Amino acid sequence: MIGSRIAAVGHYQPAKVLTNEDLAGLVDTSDEWIRSRVGIRTRHIAGPDEPVDELAAHAAAKALAAAGLAPDDIDLVLVATSTAVDRSPNMAARVAARIGIPSPAVMDLNVVCAGFTHALATADHAVRAGGASRVLVIGADKMSDVADWTDRTTCVLVGDGAGAAVVEASEEAGIGPVLWGSVPEMGHAVRIEGTPSRFAQEGQSVYRWATTQLPPIARKACERAGLDPEDLAAVVLHQANLRIIEPLAEKIGAVNAVVARDVAESGNTSAASIPLAFSKLVEHGEISTGDSVLLFGFGGNLSYAGQVVRCP
Repeated sequence: MIGSRIAAVGHYQPAKVLTNEDLAGLVDTSDEWIRSRVGIRTRHIAGPDEPVDELAAHAAAKALAAAGLAPDDIDLVLVATSTAVDRSPNMAARVAARIGIPSPAVMDLNVVCAGFTHALATADHAVRAGGASRVLVIGADKMSDVADWTDRTTCVLVGDGAGAAVVEASEEAGIGPVLWGSVPEMGHAVRIEGTPSRFAQEGQSVYRWATTQLPPIARKACERAGLDPEDLAAVVLHQANLRIIEPLAEKIGAVNAVVARDVAESGNTSAASIPLAFSKLVEHGEISTGDSVLLFGFGGNLSYAGQVVRCP
């Protein structure tokens, strides 16, 4: 049986930066209040003329270039997003059209903040089963479109962006077995619903679940890859907020790992957060080719998915 690996990654963020001081002019908040509660300093916000598929296409183009591949080398495009405005054409088709992929299979996955790791597992399965040879996997969200800019408990969290990975067949497995699941009866804890759609969450419920229920699940993902957490070079968790990331990383037991903290710069970008943070670690040289990295997404639907991957 063939395996799969991540050949390259890439990311993209809009140029506009929204600071905590900027937010203090919109709602009753302050830089100190935001930093002390969620650890976020800034976030990138897309303009009205920057749709989700444009963010996704920029990240995808960077990943393709880093892999040394052309658009026609890709035969499957997967986009994880929960902020698509239209139902059809789907986001994957729009990205394929933007960057000139001629005839790929195109699918969107909506698992909110755990979307990218679900999509990565789907790409791995497709390659292993012989259904695809090279897959473009993208996490992209424009959370500013669904933010309630009058609610200081949620609008301070969100940002926009995209991250992408090229997955290809490999003689050795560079993407470990996925461990995934959900708590569907608690789906109300994180929501994007209504007309117009708005993001809302029960922050304390999410915090307790993430910091108490997820550490053993993340450790089991390491076990499935045949690794102890202390052997990890890096841990890239969904960038929800630092009050979740730091205790969760500590409870996993990855004592020697670099812990991604891109949330401080980018805010919560939902499905984009893991590939965005992962790509930045690679770009900045904080991890090296072949390093073992735990990717672990969690959030909406109280869904989770994680796997250990080899750094491209």
